[in-house]
Amino acid sequence: MKELTKAEEQIMQVLWVMKKGFVNDLLDKLPEPKPAYNTVSTIIRILVKKEFVGFKAFGKTHQYYPLVSKEEYTRFYLKNFVGSYFEGSFQNLVSFFAKDNQLDIEDLDQLLSEVKKERKEGDND
Repeated sequence: MKELTKAEEQIMQVLWVMKKGFVNDLLDKLPEPKPAYNTVSTIIRILVKKEFVGFKAFGKTHQYYPLVSKEEYTRFYLKNFVGSYFEGSFQNLVSFFAKDNQLDIEDLDQLLSEVKKERKEGDND
């Protein structure tokens, strides 16, 4: 899997919410200032080549849908991010945010509780 550019990620964010849509549908959901139709169309074609997006043809028009889920991409992106900036250590990441955001012991305990809960739920799946 490749990392998305900011423009590609913006399109994917919209597509993940919509589940499927035509270029005009995506364009309607993008914030102002809206890119040109051709720009969105080009980005979508790039996402198809990167195998992030699939499509269903209706004559000359195409309906697009995500092939990669938001969760899959988030997992991939965070692993790369942690590897590049925190020496591959999630502990270093959490430590950085705890210091930078001045988290207190209660905040850290709540975070730890949520991680334990997620792990327990994951084990039950």
